[in-house]
Order: sequence, then structure tokens, then C-alpha cells
Amino acid sequence: MPTDIRKKPYFLTTPIYYVNARPHLGHTYTTVAADVLARWKRAQGFDVYFLTGTDEHGQKIERSAAKAGQSPLEFAGAVSAEFRALWDRMGLTYDDYIRTTEERHKRGVQKLFAELQQRGFIYKGTYTGQYCVSDELYVDGPAGTVCPDCGRVTETVSEENYYFKLSEFGERLLAYYDAHPEFIQPESRRNEVIAFVRGGLRDLSISRTSFNWGIPVPGDPKHVIYVWMDALANYITALGYGSDAPEDRARFATYWPADLHLIGKEISRFHCVYWPAFLLAAELPLPKSIVAHGWLLFEQSKMSKSRGNIVRAETILDVLGADALRFFLLREIVFGQDGSFSFDALVQRYNADLANGYGNLVSRTLAMIGKYFDGVVPETTAVRERYLQFQATHTAQIDGGGWGAASAVEVLAQSLGAECNAQIAEFATWMDALDFSHALTLAQALGARVDGFLTGVAPWKQAKENSEEAQAAQQAVRAVALYAAAEAVRIITALLHPVLPDATAKVWAQLGLGEIAQADLKDLQWGGLKPGTRLGELGPVFPRAEKEAIEQMQQKEDAGAAAAAAAVETNTGATMSQAAATTANAAEPKPAVEAKPTITIDDFAKVELRVAQIQVAERVPGADRLLRLEVDLGYERRQIVAGIAEAYAPESLIGRKVVIVANLAPRKLRGLESNGMVVAASLGEKGKPVLAGFLEEIEVGARLK
Repeated sequence: MPTDIRKKPYFLTTPIYYVNARPHLGHTYTTVAADVLARWKRAQGFDVYFLTGTDEHGQKIERSAAKAGQSPLEFAGAVSAEFRALWDRMGLTYDDYIRTTEERHKRGVQKLFAELQQRGFIYKGTYTGQYCVSDELYVDGPAGTVCPDCGRVTETVSEENYYFKLSEFGERLLAYYDAHPEFIQPESRRNEVIAFVRGGLRDLSISRTSFNWGIPVPGDPKHVIYVWMDALANYITALGYGSDAPEDRARFATYWPADLHLIGKEISRFHCVYWPAFLLAAELPLPKSIVAHGWLLFEQSKMSKSRGNIVRAETILDVLGADALRFFLLREIVFGQDGSFSFDALVQRYNADLANGYGNLVSRTLAMIGKYFDGVVPETTAVRERYLQFQATHTAQIDGGGWGAASAVEVLAQSLGAECNAQIAEFATWMDALDFSHALTLAQALGARVDGFLTGVAPWKQAKENSEEAQAAQQAVRAVALYAAAEAVRIITALLHPVLPDATAKVWAQLGLGEIAQADLKDLQWGGLKPGTRLGELGPVFPRAEKEAIEQMQQKEDAGAAAAAAAVETNTGATMSQAAATTANAAEPKPAVEAKPTITIDDFAKVELRVAQIQVAERVPGADRLLRLEVDLGYERRQIVAGIAEAYAPESLIGRKVVIVANLAPRKLRGLESNGMVVAASLGEKGKPVLAGFLEEIEVGARLK
């Protein structure tokens, strides 16, 4: 690597995560990828600044906090703490963690707003249209339009707003995309963004007045700044934008523009259209590259709270550890594409590549050095000289077990060394291109090559002769072979360190090299392992995972959902109608079961029953039993698909208060997402549904206990 870039600053960011729910494996995927890249760049000598954090403003947070009986700040702080605790448990090496509720962020966002306003890019107007609270997204269309991102019904919003003149930046953005093809990656995301901009940009509402959980517009505090403008600005506010302190100004000058924004593909529009338009308007440099990776799929859909298909990283950490998860996410999934996750695939990859691959290579190599050389990396020159002395007086040098002269093994070792040097360079190329899967495949192939080398030389075989000279010959071959294998292990370990920091630290210590965190890995090449180095204490690196590991992880994930489902099934008040039960299992109603297992009060307490008022009711085309309902819970509006069409005319339900299961995992029916279940009794042989209700007046959103 050229010396002139070794101390070059490298600013790397993840998106800041919305605190409407605790972290799941989708969040972990992005942050692990960023951590691997940060570690890799540091190992190459860069001055890395790695930023992550949480997005804590907006209407969705305000409503979620009200539902939880907390203030927005309390709610956001608790969830943000969960993100940070998980990243710390995993040992992620972020340099800064920003929260949008911090004063430094508020100061910077207000400065950006004021700057754009002063430059004439912001004006006041009114907005009437559709808004998705879940995604904090303005959506074109009439009342009842479904959000294109999450599938929820949008809300009609009518309020005074400040607008940003986004429409003035279409041609400038297209010209920039054309001049900087590396700005948006991969190509598929770039094409999507270009098509969106070519379709025409409309001015963007950048303030809200219907709620107050956000950063006030400077000089007009009844307005709060649109959450996406607020959130995107974190990339500069964390560096000190908006501050006059010398250290903040120096940090901003050093690290901005960002070298890389890592994001999920669903937020490409915000980062690749809105964000560069804001920066162009403020005459600030644009980030050098935005890479949008694909989704981590579970049960064939993106992991999210609304779909009820999230997997917690803690589940995997408890059973297999952080390195196993890191390796799977980057080896199994081609970065930039969608990838599937399952516990079966995780354990299979762990056993094949880590336990039986890298871990086994380390164990067998170092164990043989311990056995044949008393735990000291062999000095090949001395033992080779002894063997050459023996060779001068003996003619029979090769036995039937495949032994060759030390010089012949040296040729093989030199070939292995040349291959390692070539793989070091290629590995770096793929890592810099963010093709982690390809890079790890190379490292695995190199490990397999070393295994093949050892198998061919077979240093564990015994010489047929018992003489001192024969033993010397045998040791010469062992020395050359085991030094080469140990040196290859050192190189593979250094390459894998950004991905497997815990395991490689153990291997580095077992090689007798001390702490890998203190090692200089930027000029890695063959021959760096010094003969005579005493190995450290040996031990297993990746013990094989048995099938029980899958069961343990699955049980941890299923426990909460199973308890809630059992509580729903055995509701001791009004049993849910079989027709309405289609919202839970997306299947035809099943005959009632006479005997039900008992549950505890703790099980029942997990079911969230709330009062809702029906605002919209209409038949689902092609489904005789189903109605599409929009219900008001006081703190939010939801869509529920209920199997009650044979018992109730849609128009008779408008304004009626019903009981719903509010925390049931969403399911899709006839292409519509159902977020909850209407509670009803099931009467007669045909199971006619009768909706549960109240004799007294009751507040919408009240929880049943």
C-alpha cells in the first residue's frame, strides 16, 4: 500500500436506527458490516472514524411512548440504551454514538435549516395529503392509500408546513450521478434512484405542526423539523457541524465528506436524493459513496417488528458467540443482495467453515508443533542441515509412506508461500470492494490449500528406520512442513481478524505473538513468523456445534410468541371466532378443540387487548368471509382483515367500538397486511361470529385487564 494514504482519514457511517423497537438481526447486519470495514481500514493504516447511533424523534416515537405510558424521551432513551448495550456486548468498535435528542445534534440541525432558509431554498406553505407514520414518509394518493414501503394504510394530514425546494435539484442530481458513478452502489440501487429523479421531483415538506416531538424550527417553534431531515443531518452534526468550538471545527474539516454511508436499500431515496440535495443547497461537499445493502430475510420477508419475524442477535450470542454471527452474515450473504437467515444455515456454516475448517487447521497445526517441537516454532535451517549431512551418506531417501527429502518439501512450502502472498493482495481487493463473501471464500480456500499441503507431506508419519539419522531426516521434513503451516495460519488469522476478532485474538496468542490488537498487519507477507517463537497456551477455537444448538436458539425466539399465542387461544372471556382467527394463521377456520391447556396469569398478561373504533369497513374482493377494517386506537390507526363478512354488513360497523388483540404478529391475507385481530364469540355449529362489545361508554385505546 502506498505510504501517502496510510494516515488518510476514513469516515464511515451506519444509518442511525429508529427507536420504535429494540434491535434485531437486520440492524446487526448493517452494523457488523460497518465494524468489519472499520477494522479492516484501521489494519491498513487509515485514521478511521466510525459513527453509529439512534434516531429518536417523530410522530411514531411520540405515539409509541404514549402507548407505553412513558414520555418520548424516556421511551427513546430506553430503546437507544438497548442498541448501545448490544453493540458493546458484541465488541463493535464505533468511535462515536450519536442520539438525535442530544444538544449537539439539535444545534447542528437548526443551523442547517437556517442556512437553507437563508439561501432561499425553504418557504412556508400548507400540506394536505397522505402520510405513513410508520415510515415517516409522505405518500402520493387519495385517502386510504397504502404505503408503498410497509403496506400500512396512510393517514390523511392537513397542516401548515415549511417546504424545501427539492424540485430545483433534479438536473443537478442527475448530472452528479453521471459524473460520479461510484456515488450510489450497487448498480441496481443506482438505477432505481436515477429513475425516481427522472420521474420528476416535487418540493418536500420539511416540518410538522400536528405533533411536537422533534427539533423546533428556529424562530417558529410551533413547527418541528421533519424527522428525515433531522436524522440525515446526524452525519455532520456528530462531526461538530453547528459548533464554533475549535475542536469541533477541526473534526469536521478532517473527516467530512464521508467516505462511505452504509445503509439498507429501503432508505436509498432519503440518502441518495434528499440528503445530497440538502448538502448541495447548503454548499457542503457530498459523501463520496453510499452503499445500500439488501435485506436480511427470515420466513421469506424482511425482518421487521411489524411483520413479527424478527430474530434477536442476543439469541445467537448466547449459544454460538459473536464471531459465528459475524462470519455467517458476511460469508453467507453477498453484500448488496438480499440474503436468507435460518438457524439451520447458521449452524451448518459454523461447523463447515469454522469448526471443521479454520478451527481444525489451527488445532492440528499447533498441536503437532507442540508434540514434535515442544511448542516452539521450528528452526528449519538447522534441522535441514542435519538432514543434508545424513543425505550425503545414505542413498535411500524416500519410503513408501510418501516422505520426500527436506529440499523437496521446501519447494512445496515455497509454493505455498507464493500462493499466500498472492491471496493477501486479492483478499484486500475484495475487502475494499465490500465483497466480504468473496474475500472470505478466498481465505477458506487458502485454509483448504494448507490442509492439502499437510495431508500430502503427512508430518505425523513415523520413519521406517529407527536410527538417529532417520529421525533427523524425519524432523527436517516436519520442521519445514509445520513452519509453513504455522506461517500460513498466521496469515489467514491476520486476514480474518476484522471478521473474527475474538477467535483470531485467541489464535494470535496461541501462535505466541501476543495481542493481535497491537500487531502491525498492514504489510502482511510470507515469512513474518520468527522461528524459535514459543507457542502460547493451546485450546479449542471453534468447538463443533451439535444439533441441540439449533433447538436452543429456536426455543429462545419462540418462547415469547408461543406464550402469547397460547393466551390468545384460551381467552377465558369471549373466545375469538373461528372466522376472525384467519388473521392469526392465514388459514381456513379449524374445528374447536374441547380440551385446552391451562395458562398462568403471566401468560394471559402478555396478550394486549384494547378498545378500538372502526372507521372504515369494506369487503375484500374475492373473499366472501373477509372485511378490511381501519380501526382507531387513539394513539394510532391500523388495518385489520377480519373474517366476519357473513355476519356483519360493512356499513353497520362504522363507528362501532370493538376489542382487538393489539400485539398479535401481523399476517397477510389476500395481499393485505392485518395488524391485529378482532375478538368475537363463536356461536352455533357454523361458528357464527358475534363481536365483543361494552354496555358502558369506554375510551378508545383503553386496555382490557
